[in-house]
Amino acid sequence: MNSIGKRLEQYTAKRPKEVLIVIVEIADEEDTIAIFKGFSSSLMHSTAFDADVPVFPDGANILNIDRVASPYNPEAPRYIQQGISWEAMEALLSEVGV
Repeated sequence: MNSIGKRLEQYTAKRPKEVLIVIVEIADEEDTIAIFKGFSSSLMHSTAFDADVPVFPDGANILNIDRVASPYNPEAPRYIQQGISWEAMEALLSEVGV
């Protein structure tokens, strides 16, 4: 079974016109992660150059997921869907086979 982070990356690889903005809690600290075309990047902390270092570690607690149209403009995001629960996101992941 792939990790949640990998599954979200695979989703965006299959839906390249979408960006996922995921708010997570990692070790009691909140982070905002953008996932686009199969890659994750923290919007609040530095991201490792090594793609094998997960931005979205196992054990991260998802607080919120937004689907945004690409290209992502943080000053004027074009939301497709906001405040997605993990259960609703799992349904979307299933739709694309990840």
